[in-house]
Amino acid sequence: MPAASSLTEPRRLTTLVLAVLGGLATDSAFPQRSLWPLAFVGMALLALALRRDSARWGFLVGGTWGITFYLVHLWWVFDSVGSATWVLFSLVLAAFTGLFGAAWVWIRRWRPARHAVVGAFTWACAWVAVEGLRSWNPFDGFPWARLAFSQTEGPLLRLAPLGGTPLVSAVVAAVGFVLALVWWRLRESRPAAALTSLVTVVVVPLLCLAIPLPTRAEAGTVTVGAVQGNVPNAGLEAFANARGVIANHRQGTLDLVERAEAEGRSLDVVLWPENSADYDPRTDAEASAAVVDASEAAGVPILLGTQSYVYGDDGVATARYNDMVRWDPGVGAVAVYAKQHPAPFAEYIPLRDIARRVTSAVDLVTVDMAKGTGPAILPVPIGEREVPFGVAICFEVAYDEIVADSVLDGAEILVVPTNNASFGLTAESEQQLAMTVFRAVEHGRAAVQISTVGVSGIVSPNGVVSQRTELFTPATMLADLPLRTSLTPATTLAPWLQWGAYGVSGLALLLSLVMRRSTNTKGTR
Repeated sequence: MPAASSLTEPRRLTTLVLAVLGGLATDSAFPQRSLWPLAFVGMALLALALRRDSARWGFLVGGTWGITFYLVHLWWVFDSVGSATWVLFSLVLAAFTGLFGAAWVWIRRWRPARHAVVGAFTWACAWVAVEGLRSWNPFDGFPWARLAFSQTEGPLLRLAPLGGTPLVSAVVAAVGFVLALVWWRLRESRPAAALTSLVTVVVVPLLCLAIPLPTRAEAGTVTVGAVQGNVPNAGLEAFANARGVIANHRQGTLDLVERAEAEGRSLDVVLWPENSADYDPRTDAEASAAVVDASEAAGVPILLGTQSYVYGDDGVATARYNDMVRWDPGVGAVAVYAKQHPAPFAEYIPLRDIARRVTSAVDLVTVDMAKGTGPAILPVPIGEREVPFGVAICFEVAYDEIVADSVLDGAEILVVPTNNASFGLTAESEQQLAMTVFRAVEHGRAAVQISTVGVSGIVSPNGVVSQRTELFTPATMLADLPLRTSLTPATTLAPWLQWGAYGVSGLALLLSLVMRRSTNTKGTR
């Protein structure tokens, strides 16, 4: 992009207004509105807002874009745990966008970054680098709301199997930058250049439509049944009657069996969601009886969500695990996967004494959840062999490495068991389903998101949602899904692209600092 000084710098108030509008536009690209082209508009508005030659102001502008975006996008945090946590969480995430704004002001001082192509490339790399940073830090990061997840109903989704979230986010950011150039070139009275930029914005998504997304079965098929049992109460009291939740899923399984018999289909496996059996059927007799009844009626393994506890010598629980258990009829629990990425401030409370000063809701988490270990796989007997099911429990679907590692470990189908009961009628569950759609396409696997209360969905390897449920209603899903073994380029390439974004951004920042220092040195001679 041309140097900020080549045209009058925008007024400070103008940049802040552009940032606010950009944050709102970008949120509208995500579910529930799903107006995916508005992600380009949101990025364009941010680029236009970051035209003042001050890193401090760049941080403020980026932070303003971020706080606007996250306050709206993460409204479900407010609905779940209240205003204080919602605002603080949004501020922390907005700081990363502020970092991006400051970094871009510095990068733009490097003269090649003012060229349209180099500028779009470095802009995209810097954005992906900052997305990557907030995906692993602090407290193991929060990759939710990456730009890539806004494109699950648009043509750029077809880039997912080529490079995963880093590639799709980068292309969204780059197209947004080029869209900003349309306005900029018109301001410079360069209509031909503006038209070229506009054509680029239109052509890039159209070219993505030519990328094939194979869906054929490579290792047979599996008949999957999924049970959304619903909960007695919504909100934080959803599991006050945990036995009622187990009973709902038991009944849902009986209904599913009747449905399969009516359709003349033989089940291979039944999927229950996260927290569907909060009383552990491995240790609790009443919960065990309900699960045994359901599994014997189905006659096939059930994958169910439960919790297990670690106790100290005094008999007090010191830690717990979020488990997904395979329960076989006539046998019981035979395999388990424990969630590797517990959600901070929801499943465990870091800095509890400090957090308590912000909100007393932290004490609702009485026993912190511990990290499990991989691989995120549950083997399920299908015919004469055991089929590896990749499992990403709830928020784990947002983490690139969890799903990718499960596919590298042999997963032929993906399962996302989740519990959305605490988030009411917000967009949280639909945002999560969009991530499940992205992962299905990214790795070329069929996927099932099964929730306690919805939204649940069956997703084909090409991202088509063939079945989905509504919120807070009991439902069952039944589908014949392809088992696939081939690896997409993204499964192995995406981490390298992420590191490449770090490298390009770091190099551009270094060169800008060297150039600035050289300019200052010449000026003092």
